[in-house]
Amino acid sequence: MHPTQFSSGDVIADRRADYARMLAENGEHEAAVELMEQALEITPAWPAGLVSLADYAVKAGTAEKAIAALRQVLDLDPQDLFGARLKLAVLGAEDTPDAPPSAYVEALFDDYADRFDKALVERLDYTVPAKLAALIADHDERRFDLAVDLGCGTGLFGAEIRHKVTRLEGFDLSVNMLAKAEEKGHYDLLAKSDLSLDAVRSGLFDDGLPARRADLVSAADVLMYLGDLGNAFSLAADLAAPGALFAFSVEDAGEGDGFVLAQSLRYAHTEAHVCTRLAESGFEPLTLVRSTIRMDGGKPVFGILFLAARTA
Repeated sequence: MHPTQFSSGDVIADRRADYARMLAENGEHEAAVELMEQALEITPAWPAGLVSLADYAVKAGTAEKAIAALRQVLDLDPQDLFGARLKLAVLGAEDTPDAPPSAYVEALFDDYADRFDKALVERLDYTVPAKLAALIADHDERRFDLAVDLGCGTGLFGAEIRHKVTRLEGFDLSVNMLAKAEEKGHYDLLAKSDLSLDAVRSGLFDDGLPARRADLVSAADVLMYLGDLGNAFSLAADLAAPGALFAFSVEDAGEGDGFVLAQSLRYAHTEAHVCTRLAESGFEPLTLVRSTIRMDGGKPVFGILFLAARTA
């Protein structure tokens, strides 16, 4: 979701913002900041314009301007559609939140849905769905009665696991991603859910869907949009029958404990944090594999694929 998709409502301000974007794309970040400031003199209460100003200011080396602009965004947009608080945390101006604002994640993927598969698979060499399916198959050759795919996106993991499950349910925060998943025809049920909420409000148990119904729960490339994994793992535990498998991926934060917010505005998690939260939620880790999970800016992104079992 690029901020320039949101018009200021003023033709002159929009034109200056467009010129600022072109300057930034050419590496002329200081000039882009100056032109964006001119646009905001015309429309000062423009959240998307302030976000653009902050982005250019960071690249121009003027973090104080970025911080001031992002604080204005939060005042204008309490839902934090643009992820201003995450950006402030990356700049060291706010504590790292335990989870990003749901409005930001939902808007991000609603916008990304049409080009998601092409971008991830063809340009970023995304491999998590196939690797996670292989991890499950290597451990257990059975056919699963019911699998729940958390953060199913456009259904890339569903395509990999469909032949091994009798019923496949997919949940995602983005309705546009769910629409793309429906087009592929792999899922028996697709519905909206929010993994940052408790079980009652999450959407995972709406319309009489029972707890502990799944013998396989998956979360492929979704947990990097959450910080502390306690709530997400609790939801997985509520879904999982005794002995059910839980397969998921995280970006690897390396040594230590806890999680970190990267410049990409995605979270990376340590093995220790994952294992602690698994144990608290009634899961036992079975195996893990460290792997490159995608490319980003021409550099590999390292992750950990986990397989765990519900112990009770």
